[in-house]
Amino acid sequence: MATLTVWKFDSPDGAEGVERKLIELQKQELIKIQDAAVVTWPKAESKPKTKQLNNLVGAGALSGTFWGMLFGLLFLMPLLGAAIGAAAGALGGKMADVGIDDAFIDEVKSKVGPGTSALFLFSEDAATDRVREAFPGNHAELVRSNLSADAESKLREVFAN
Repeated sequence: MATLTVWKFDSPDGAEGVERKLIELQKQELIKIQDAAVVTWPKAESKPKTKQLNNLVGAGALSGTFWGMLFGLLFLMPLLGAAIGAAAGALGGKMADVGIDDAFIDEVKSKVGPGTSALFLFSEDAATDRVREAFPGNHAELVRSNLSADAESKLREVFAN
């Protein structure tokens, strides 16, 4: 089963740097990337830019519709009308199947803002100790995952060292 993790970086280009390193690790078969997306939010911008990494993973990738719904719920909802908000709420309920619930959305919204970036990663079969090397020291924060509380705690321990 694929794991969804959301990683926040303290700079607008941090997520893209890790993305490049993860692509190399995938070539070494140290992680299997099912799909991913990067959010970059320069300080001077009113909203973030998003990029789906579907060119990395081929046929197993999630659709742009999934990422569009997620990023709409995260970053654009205040700008949309109430009718669209209600429809997105109904769609958002379906996202709970992959571990994306209201708490997930609220936490990501509170952490990712101007001057930061985020990596949304669906992955499996990661050699965690080797993947950790792709993340810059103390500049990446695991915001949320769809792991159990125990598994997420262990992941936070690995990446805190």
